Amino acid sequence: MHFKIVYYGPTLSGKTTALKWLYMNVKGLKKGKFHELKGSDGRTLFFDYLPISTTENVIFDVFTVAGARRHRVVRQALLRDKDGSISVDGIVFVVDSSRRRIRENIECLKELREVLGDKLGKEIPIVFMLNKQDLWDAMSKKDLVRILDIEDFPVVETVAVRGKQVAKAFMMCAREVILKKLYKF
Repeated sequence: MHFKIVYYGPTLSGKTTALKWLYMNVKGLKKGKFHELKGSDGRTLFFDYLPISTTENVIFDVFTVAGARRHRVVRQALLRDKDGSISVDGIVFVVDSSRRRIRENIECLKELREVLGDKLGKEIPIVFMLNKQDLWDAMSKKDLVRILDIEDFPVVETVAVRGKQVAKAFMMCAREVILKKLYKF
């Protein structure tokens, strides 16, 4: 079984940092080569990619998307097949918890909801990583959940640079993806 999980969120929210932490620190998973496509500024240019397998029969193709506004078309293309149909099994939405970044979070989530429509959270599981919870201006979980209107979704408070709860967010999404595929609920 082959699944596609995409780490989605605004620029500099910690998507690549979270995926790198999984690659370097999580034991017990077979991981392929970590592929990065970076620009001259060191930021993700198109996407990052890491194949992860839990067994010979279960493989996750894990991507991050470039969060900058100018990469909107690339983000949307990563969620679709060549024929335009939706081609993603799960989303880890990485929220930048900084109060200064709330507008970018809202805009990026709105974009994702527009692309995936009513499939988001129903057919396509989503887990929210409230990242950068260690920052001095980090918003509380309660406030972020209310402002982003994500009361009905799994939420994990993370600090990707230290790996805090990063594996938990991935495992929650992977679990839901497998359950949706196997049991069609």
